Amino acid sequence: MPVIALQGIRGGVGTTSITAGLAWALHRLGERVLAIDFSPDNQLCLHFNTPLSLTAGWARAELDERPWHQDALRYADGLDFLPFGKLSVAECSRWLARHQQAPGRWPQYLTQLRDSGDYNWLLLDLPAAGPACIEQWRAAADAQLCVLTADANNHIRLHQQSLPPGARLLLNQFSADSRLQQDLQQNWRQHLDTLLPLSIHRDEAMAEALAVKQPVGEYSAVSLAADELNILAGWCLAHVTGSRP
Repeated sequence: MPVIALQGIRGGVGTTSITAGLAWALHRLGERVLAIDFSPDNQLCLHFNTPLSLTAGWARAELDERPWHQDALRYADGLDFLPFGKLSVAECSRWLARHQQAPGRWPQYLTQLRDSGDYNWLLLDLPAAGPACIEQWRAAADAQLCVLTADANNHIRLHQQSLPPGARLLLNQFSADSRLQQDLQQNWRQHLDTLLPLSIHRDEAMAEALAVKQPVGEYSAVSLAADELNILAGWCLAHVTGSRP
């Protein structure tokens, strides 16, 4: 069971939308997928037709002394998602303290998922910044995709921030009408061997999909973004393997 961690080089680059769209694309290829939200913002579930009032999630379950996985929800046959859960600021501090006291918790969780045989793929939607336990979540993955957009802010961050070892860069929200974006994409292709050979173009269907609480491939299967996420799913099938025991 390959595990892919997706994380933005900064917030707002569309990582959560990519996670939901990739989950749907893999699902449409006949794969059994579980997408897990690791961000206290708790927004991944909104791509899967859940109400804003939903409080359930794996972090919520941990605080409530319930099994961490029991709040997983089924969106379609073979496509499940697990929200982070809605926590107050004080509850987030309590949850983080508890998690730091048991750093081996998530490797145990992943072993449970692998042993269950319920899924072919596990997608981890990581926050761009957050607690130190992000490192253990990253370490649990077989592949890491770092999402970025073609602007000066992201270009600067590529020079200032250390990317996780082995991470591949995925360009999102690319606009061929922008001279700056064209120049940055060309520069990155020439100098960054970690940049994936595909990009997700800026597509209004991506924003509309969230507005109707659907992955973009379900909302508009013929949209450019959906087609490119299908290509990304094919790349994952060809290049990512679950090498961990």
